Amino acid sequence: MKVKSLIICTLLILISNIANSQKTYNLESPQKKINIKITAYNDFLKYSVTHENTVIINDSPISMELSDGKILGAAPIVKSFKNESVNEKIKAEFYKKEYIDNSYNELTLNFKGNYSIQFRAYDDGVAYRFCTKFQKPITVVKEDITYNFDDDYTSYIPYVNPGNFYGDNISKQFFNSFENTYTITPISKIEDDKLAFLPILISLNDNKKAVITEANLEDYPGTYLRKNKNTKNSLSGIHANYPKIEEQGGYNMLQYLVKERENYIAKVQGTRDFPWRCMIISEEDEELTNNDMVYKLAAPSRIDDISWIVPGKVAWEWWNAWNIKNVDFESGINNETYKHYIDFASEYGIEYVILDEGWAVNKKADLFNVIPEIDIIDLVEYADSKGVGIVLWAGHVAIDRDMEEVCKYYSEIGIKGFKVDFIDRDDQKTVNFYYKMAETAAKYHLIIDFHGAYKPTGLNRTYPNVLNFEGVYGLENVKWNQNLDLVTYETTIPFIRMLAGPMDFTQGAMRNANRDNYRAVWSEPMSQGTRCRQLAEYVIFESPFNMLCDSPSNYKDEDECSKYIAEIPTIWDETIALDGKVGEYVIIARRSGDRWYIGGITNWEEREIEVDLSKLNLKHNQATEFRDGVNANKIAEDYSKNNIKVDNNIYNAKMGKGGGFVLIF
Repeated sequence: MKVKSLIICTLLILISNIANSQKTYNLESPQKKINIKITAYNDFLKYSVTHENTVIINDSPISMELSDGKILGAAPIVKSFKNESVNEKIKAEFYKKEYIDNSYNELTLNFKGNYSIQFRAYDDGVAYRFCTKFQKPITVVKEDITYNFDDDYTSYIPYVNPGNFYGDNISKQFFNSFENTYTITPISKIEDDKLAFLPILISLNDNKKAVITEANLEDYPGTYLRKNKNTKNSLSGIHANYPKIEEQGGYNMLQYLVKERENYIAKVQGTRDFPWRCMIISEEDEELTNNDMVYKLAAPSRIDDISWIVPGKVAWEWWNAWNIKNVDFESGINNETYKHYIDFASEYGIEYVILDEGWAVNKKADLFNVIPEIDIIDLVEYADSKGVGIVLWAGHVAIDRDMEEVCKYYSEIGIKGFKVDFIDRDDQKTVNFYYKMAETAAKYHLIIDFHGAYKPTGLNRTYPNVLNFEGVYGLENVKWNQNLDLVTYETTIPFIRMLAGPMDFTQGAMRNANRDNYRAVWSEPMSQGTRCRQLAEYVIFESPFNMLCDSPSNYKDEDECSKYIAEIPTIWDETIALDGKVGEYVIIARRSGDRWYIGGITNWEEREIEVDLSKLNLKHNQATEFRDGVNANKIAEDYSKNNIKVDNNIYNAKMGKGGGFVLIF
């Protein structure tokens, strides 16, 4: 026994010495396309990433500073390490596909000091996260997130549009709606006094792209990126400090404004897993339009029974300013108008009608204080008789101040969910609001659509009742922004913002304008680009809870298009990326049951493309086609619907300026 014990002790010492002496670790993706090299010596833990012969990032430090002076990742000493390979399928809920392939290799480095870092190498990207095992709660002062690129690559940067009234230049930027178009600039030209919200895209050598974002953001602040002044071609992360003093204010007294912040970013449990820092890497642009990284990295569902969750489409009144015609009452925020919307939704088979801003008394932030023109119980009963669900708009403060009672009461009277708006922050306290809202809503069988919201980070997997998020520069901006190029933006977001998750872009306009004729009109807004572009966006944009932005009157005048919009699914069994170039065009195929929908949109360039449909394994070659009309470049509403035959799996897509197409097999 003594000899055996001596041998075991000797082996343990040898293993420990090997682990401690090893300074460099390599992790390859399953198909060996991607390599992560981790170096654990000198001042800080660092990692670099290559994709075949392409350098993605050079040595980039990783660390986390705690309030007691500990810096995780500094002077790292590896105690042990563990390798693991996973090859599985994830059953997705209310998503762009039914099953997700989840294959990766993982390396966990366990360090002296009760922490570890997990690295994952996928064939389409990389991710890492801190894990701690402290007995007592810890306070995180800051986290070092760095991306050192090897060249001055072109970046697609969504700068923050700050809206805060307090703080210095940087602090003000932590209060924003996470909406902006992209500034396309070399990394060296990024403005170092501006923050960018995630995701962002870097255009690399060999046509490869890297999209940076984060996943499983829980009980921790969201990440912004800014140009690193100290290192060439480098970006570094920054987080909002925890709010110390808040006051109610902002838009219609519906927001929490931070007047002063603490000197730390988060107080958390000592034993926990932190958010994933992830980088998605593509060889061809179109691969980005069908990526599942964020969903895969998110925590699994915490809702056992999801049978009550119903995705679908929703008739929306705010964008079209409650404008309806050929009725015998004055339209506006009143029961007569909403019953008209309910009748429209029932006639076309649309699942929901939303009461957006205005149904509760303005500036009171009280969801029990309903204006006299609205009788919600009467509307719910009427909608229920028509097979339509009612969803209510709610400002952040209004629902946060009495969340439990609000959700309980409105669930009991038959409301199906809330659109929660004007949150406009992502510090730790605000992120926790998202989780509390999702959990409370689930308790009362309510769906949620977050607006004024940071980008998705997988909350829709953890709480599948959260069906949609804004965090996108949506169609609403055409109501007031005259100097806007939404067409180019719409052909960019499928490669960047949509990688984070679903987006409530609110398409569906029946007034359409070419570049010269577009005008910003508040009460009777129009879209940029063609009618077929609007139809195609119901295929292109991932959106389980999908708005119909226009008026029932306009939809009834355009019955053919409206029936198509009403019938198209909002969740899918399969998604296949067919073609695309960032900012130029995108073509995506999605399947529901035995029916394929193929959608394509282009920028302001008229385009003709041969689309290869062989990946779809079509059972027949007959299709319904919506395509830009011969005069669509002059009259954007011009389109044609045709029954066509597609030979040899090749479809000749012709799109006008700002145009699009839809095929249905």
